[in-house]
Amino acid sequence: MPPASPLRIAVDIGGTFTDIVLRRGEQSATAKLLTTPAAPEQAMIEGILQVLAAVGAQPRELDLLVHGTTLATNALIERKGAPTGLITNEGFRDVLAMGDEKRFDHYDLDLEKPQPLVPRHSRIGVRGRMRADGLEHEPLSMDDVDRAIDVLRAQGVQALAIGLLHAYANPAHEQAVAERVRQRWPQATVCLSSQVCPEIREFERFATTVANAYVQPLMSRYLQALQQRLQALGMNCPLFLVTSGGGLTTLETACRFPIRLVESGPAGGASLSAWLARSLGLAHALSFDMGGTTAKICFITDGRAEQSRRFEVARAWKNLKGSGWPVRIPVTEMVEIGAGGGSIGRLDRLGRITMGPDSAGALPGPVCYGRGGQHPTVTDAQLLLARLDAQHFAGGRMPLDEAAARACVDEALARPQSLDVAWAASGMIEIVEENMANAARVHAIERGQTTAQCTLIAFGGAAPLHAASMARRLDIHQVVIPKDAGVGSAVGFLLSPLAFELVRSLYVDERKLEFSRINGLLDDLQGQASAIVRAGAPAAAVLVRRWVDVRYRGQGHELSIELPAATLDAQAMTGLREDFERRYERQYGLRIPGVALEFLSWTVAASAEGSQAPAAVPQACTATAAQPLGQREVFDPHSGQWQAHAIYEREALSPGAWLAGPALVREAQTTTLVPAGWRASLDGLGHLHLLRSQA
Repeated sequence: MPPASPLRIAVDIGGTFTDIVLRRGEQSATAKLLTTPAAPEQAMIEGILQVLAAVGAQPRELDLLVHGTTLATNALIERKGAPTGLITNEGFRDVLAMGDEKRFDHYDLDLEKPQPLVPRHSRIGVRGRMRADGLEHEPLSMDDVDRAIDVLRAQGVQALAIGLLHAYANPAHEQAVAERVRQRWPQATVCLSSQVCPEIREFERFATTVANAYVQPLMSRYLQALQQRLQALGMNCPLFLVTSGGGLTTLETACRFPIRLVESGPAGGASLSAWLARSLGLAHALSFDMGGTTAKICFITDGRAEQSRRFEVARAWKNLKGSGWPVRIPVTEMVEIGAGGGSIGRLDRLGRITMGPDSAGALPGPVCYGRGGQHPTVTDAQLLLARLDAQHFAGGRMPLDEAAARACVDEALARPQSLDVAWAASGMIEIVEENMANAARVHAIERGQTTAQCTLIAFGGAAPLHAASMARRLDIHQVVIPKDAGVGSAVGFLLSPLAFELVRSLYVDERKLEFSRINGLLDDLQGQASAIVRAGAPAAAVLVRRWVDVRYRGQGHELSIELPAATLDAQAMTGLREDFERRYERQYGLRIPGVALEFLSWTVAASAEGSQAPAAVPQACTATAAQPLGQREVFDPHSGQWQAHAIYEREALSPGAWLAGPALVREAQTTTLVPAGWRASLDGLGHLHLLRSQA
């Protein structure tokens, strides 16, 4: 008798909804519940029990739980972390306030930069200095360290970041400070920059370390309490957390480096899109994830989501790049804007409709939820255009109040502009879609990509309603709505590999290569990353990939180039130069002959072999015309008329079924709009393909 398939559950706690996905062999179940902001684990536990009951399983049967959360992100955005202090070098206490001295909007005289997470009185300098080559320039003053501890302790600081110059080259001074803190102040949470972010550029290194310290007490308490509550319910399975880079990590590692969890939900969506692109053989795809609070857009090339090590939390000034708090962590390269089902619509001083970036969230939520919402949202607009069915929303478990939504939109937007309610709702949709499309265009330009060559992969509770319009705006002709699209990020969690990435700066000039030092560093990073992966998968073989950040001598920015798996030698470095120059020419349009290269930061990523989900096997299917359940009048802003749309249930569609727009395809967690001029078909994997007419 073959062994039973493992029972796995993924949970994505978002700003508006908590999504739960269960998989056991051919069995599956999903749930979407409103997030409970005051106690995020409440909706999570309720959803887990709901999907377990759907397949007749008990909590003790659970083999794996994967969790992604916005808790760390929200703590940074809302400034609700622990009181934090910083011990740094004498004369460098203001690095966090000075930043990189760049203006993210050169012509705005009212520009405001993000305030440091640590106030100036809690940033204390101590004497002592390491050089960039790792040699000690000035001994560390332990008397200064003791005075700093006394001051910070008296201030009520709970978390302490230690960020000293050139600690990436030699962490001895940071380690000595940490040891003294643990001796004299064992209650304090301590984070070292040489462990959190051992890279050059002290502002970003200090900022990342401070952010990690700021959220660590909160996240450690939450994760440990969550584990205890799960165990009390009989769930003694491994609990993995999703990192911002799209991998999974253990609870212990997540508690040490909670800053790596800030983009866990969006990273799960990118993992879904990458897996889907590989399964469908898509060389170029654009991932479009729209939930209740935000929309995320990411390019997928050759089955991989683009990655980065730079990220900003809480862009506070007109959503401009540079206006957020910078962190250096492995992160999926994407653009994220405040555009979701809960995005609030208002009139500006000129009487124009504006959308977001603020959201009604889960509480009070859109007006039509009947939970106290007072402002019109995207979801309210979709309901008034009849794209959403008030009686079948969320599988019929959450009926919507159309009358309340109509009254709100009429009062806030329609009457002040002398518009019909349908036109005001259409204006809301038009603005939010153009905001998202414009973000995608800018992101494409920044990445040197074009959207026209891509297939749009749309998921999240709101994305399928906007997918066809987004594709039209971006000159895309094909859209894929994945199976279980409404809980897509949670599905992506179950497709993510158990993985961890480490980086360390080591400056090397191409003309003075020290191969023993370089290979020793890579071996050390590989050993550390592999150990973290093996802690979660002791029996698995570990796969390793390596990169180095390279630039021409004298430049200020680098390109990340993949390294060969073998030990590095002169021949390997010759090939590396060719790889760099080819990439440089593709991105900037030229090469610079005769200029030496500089190698700065070295990265190793380890993953457990077999933890990455394989491509699915499609069912055989025959093309047949789908039969609608009925039809509904839906407002079409292009014609200005109410137009009959055929209604289909996605679960009732068999593989190979096709339908022509205008139509609505309804499912428990979302609805797909198929406009006139589009054709939809269900493939053998259960994914819905939308194809636009070339006319």
